[in-house]
Parts: sequence; C-alpha cells; structure tokens
Amino acid sequence: MKTTEPPVIVKESFSAPKEKVWNALTEVDEMRQWFFPNIPEYKAQVGFETQFIVNTGEQSFPHIWKVQEITPQQKMVQHWHYEGYTGRCTVAFELEGMEERTQLTVTATVLEDFPDDIPEFKRESCLAGWQYFIQENLKQYLEG
Repeated sequence: MKTTEPPVIVKESFSAPKEKVWNALTEVDEMRQWFFPNIPEYKAQVGFETQFIVNTGEQSFPHIWKVQEITPQQKMVQHWHYEGYTGRCTVAFELEGMEERTQLTVTATVLEDFPDDIPEFKRESCLAGWQYFIQENLKQYLEG
C-alpha cells in the first residue's frame, strides 16, 4: 500500500442497531469472535494501545494499534503499524444509524508506504482483508 493510492474503503449495512455494531467493534470479548481471537486487550479510549501477532504461515506481523479518535457509537480512528516493517496507516470506523439498520464504513488511509515485496501489504490484500472481516465475519457475527 502506498500513499499515492486511494484509501481502501469497505461499506456494509447491518440489520442491527448502532449500539450493537459499536460494541462488536470496541468490546474485546466481541472483537475476538469476529476479528482477531488473540487481541489481548482493547479499550475505546484515545491513547489506548494494544499489540498482538498475526501469523500468515510464512510470516509474522506484530500489529500495533493506537486509538486516535473516539466519538461513541459514531466514529473511531486507529493508527496501525507493524513492528519491524515500514509503513503506517489510519483505519477509521464510521457508523450511521438508519432505524434498525446500521451502515459501517471502514477507511484505511496510508500515511507511510508499506514494503513492495510483501504480498500482505498490497492494496488488493488490504481490500480483500477488510471485505472478509466486515462483509463476512462481522455480518455473520451480528446477524447470525
């Protein structure tokens, strides 16, 4: 992923109220069920930082997330980078309520270029990952 590329944007609508979607995004016990099961801790508080490793079989990616912005049940922005690798991005989660439905928009914006030689850091991989987590896993978690 490069700063010269457009942000990765994934949108999904859920048959769930904003509070339920927000909790799935911010409560660590819920996050572990649809996102990464090894997230050690998470708090939806500005300045909170968490670290955990994701293994893809051939490589390990030590994720480091830091919460930058919180507007409860509306918006959360995190800074992401991977220990031992160049590249930084922000990931914004924005919720819009529509009665008993909630629209979630996830936007990953690159702040510093990621390495070219690692497939997991390609734009296509990032897009596919967010589509999988949001449009499949989170949707299944929230709607059964």
